[in-house]
Amino acid sequence: MSFKALSEKIDFELVKELSKLTPEQAAMKAARDQELHDIIEGKDDRILLIIGPCSAHDEEAVMEYVRRLAKLQEKVKDKVFMVPRIYTNKPRTTGDGYKGLLHKQDPTGKSNLIQGIAAVRSLHNRVITETGLTTADEMLYPENLDFVDDLVSYHAIGARSVEDQQHRFVASGIDHPAGMKNPTSGNLKVLFNSVYAAQQKQKFIHNGVEVQSSSNPLAHVVLRGGTNEYGDNIPNYHYEDLVKVVKGYADGDYKNPFIVIDTNHDNSGKKHMEQIRIVKETMFNRSWNQDIKKLARGFMIESYLVGGRQEDDGTVFGQSITDPCLGWEDTEELVNFIAENA
Repeated sequence: MSFKALSEKIDFELVKELSKLTPEQAAMKAARDQELHDIIEGKDDRILLIIGPCSAHDEEAVMEYVRRLAKLQEKVKDKVFMVPRIYTNKPRTTGDGYKGLLHKQDPTGKSNLIQGIAAVRSLHNRVITETGLTTADEMLYPENLDFVDDLVSYHAIGARSVEDQQHRFVASGIDHPAGMKNPTSGNLKVLFNSVYAAQQKQKFIHNGVEVQSSSNPLAHVVLRGGTNEYGDNIPNYHYEDLVKVVKGYADGDYKNPFIVIDTNHDNSGKKHMEQIRIVKETMFNRSWNQDIKKLARGFMIESYLVGGRQEDDGTVFGQSITDPCLGWEDTEELVNFIAENA
């Protein structure tokens, strides 16, 4: 077994000079980050939406989407706080398929990870500086965190990563919220173990250096459903599921209990229009149970300019090439519904 070097060793500090925020832009981002932290800590009762395309495969389409989102954010700012999904890495169980902007800057082109780093930083920077919104990404590769930690405001730990100790430990050193998804099995004990691990100080090797993390009190639960041994979807956004998670938080030693419901994936069976019903059911459950209302204050919603999905050649501007997403009109209507019922 061996590894063939395809590039020289990457200089992290040099990379961070690419698409670097100015002091004024960094201050703007810090102010918005504080709003996000206040929501997780319960100091601000607005609904958090991590919302946007399944994968950010087309920079110009993403920017058009986020410009629209910024206008909508201004209209609902008293009730809803939106963080656009700029997911630049995509997990692949078999290793095949589109792996995200980091790997391919053109879905039909060749993989170039070095150019990918620059493309990822450029896109996050553009969203922040051109729209005033801050971004979310999935931490698929924990060793790559240092490439984007100055730009990304919310880090999602996926269902296939959440059981991995390195992901948990790296999440414990992030200064921003880390949404820990339940594993594909839907196991809540594993989920709470991951949140607990991320909320502790950890000592480990990170990028060739022995480190001790600060702990991350903003790590929290994300419910995305699961599958059984037959491959059937097992949703976990229903009333009884939320009651279990509220109890799980109460029975353990956790800081800032917070629940985000992922409205797609195994909760919807990847039927993108079901996201609307899932949000509406959750909003009703919040009105019925004050404990749920206090904790379940976030949604992950997959949304883009054009509803559904297309093949991975990406010929339709603003339509997903990975999981199907809500179109813009349905998105706008749903966000307004959330704001009106928050």
